[in-house]
Amino acid sequence: MNIQSILFSDPDLAKEVESKSRRKTLKDGDILIVPGEILVFVPVVLSGALRIIREDDEGREVFLYHLYPSQTCAMAINCCQGRRKSMIKAVAEDETEVLLVPVDLIDQLYKYPEWKTFINNTYAARFSELIDVIDLVAFNSLDKKILNYLEKKKEALNTSLLNITHQQIADELNTHREAVSRLLRTMERKGIVRLGRNSIELLQNQNVALANLDK
Repeated sequence: MNIQSILFSDPDLAKEVESKSRRKTLKDGDILIVPGEILVFVPVVLSGALRIIREDDEGREVFLYHLYPSQTCAMAINCCQGRRKSMIKAVAEDETEVLLVPVDLIDQLYKYPEWKTFINNTYAARFSELIDVIDLVAFNSLDKKILNYLEKKKEALNTSLLNITHQQIADELNTHREAVSRLLRTMERKGIVRLGRNSIELLQNQNVALANLDK
């Protein structure tokens, strides 16, 4: 896969990034970044998706956002440039290929205008997504948080049938499995989802589902 075709139009920038970075292929569920480690690279997604999670000292998790092809993580960039420990966990969502850009290369690439634009756009996009997460946590009920989580996972995997347990949802939303199971059963009665053994199928688009949640 030629990174010039999916990342950068500037051939000199594409060549330098390609020659000085390395590629890594991850399987579904593989962990690329763990909280507390010193980052020596910034991941750029080439295919698949990365799930970015905030984890506290007690292991409680909150899902933040997904990274898709041609995207990178603003929090990873920030930690690399400040030589700080990672504050997030990055997990592969399905099979995923990433380009690992070494930390020492990041500042050198600012000589390319397209790289500056890439980094600025990354910060803007991730900041907007984090505001959405704050709004969701602060102003919405748990059933809407669950629906939003499932919709984000559906988008990342490009399928309505999600192989996921109620406990996994509870862990990433930092809540109790019993509450998740109860609300999912209510959503099933309203025709929003179909529950299977370790699977959940989304049956309605998000707007219709949100309207049904309020009934």
